[in-house]
Amino acid sequence: MAKTIYVLNGPNLNLLGKRQPEIYGSQTLEDVRQLCEAQADETGLNVVFRQSNAEHDLIDWIQEARESASGIVINPAAYSHTSVAILDALNMCTFPVIEVHISNIHQRESFRHHSYVTARANGVIVGCGTEGYLLALRHMASLLKDS
Repeated sequence: MAKTIYVLNGPNLNLLGKRQPEIYGSQTLEDVRQLCEAQADETGLNVVFRQSNAEHDLIDWIQEARESASGIVINPAAYSHTSVAILDALNMCTFPVIEVHISNIHQRESFRHHSYVTARANGVIVGCGTEGYLLALRHMASLLKDS
């Protein structure tokens, strides 16, 4: 039976492909969803793919995943740098968590250099564009296979 991975996306990622394409590229979030589903099929995973601009939605989905998933891939976007609440929710999870950022947050404004989520993440992928999601899913499959 395939293991379910939640792929969660934070604020403004609904505008992917339109918002600052020089930083985030031209692919849309729908393109990313399709790529993630194809990668999940290839690695024997199921993907639940969601996006919200609301912090409480992300927390609710993390809590939901605790009961029904085997791992989380999360791009918390700007909440990376501000949300202890998302970190607290992730800390309640006993499965792998991989943090993804499309841009290299360490080459951007100094306030983006710290991510609360990193304290919980089993891995962090930054600066690989939307391919970072695929790398995260491949690594997640490897982590789950070895567990």
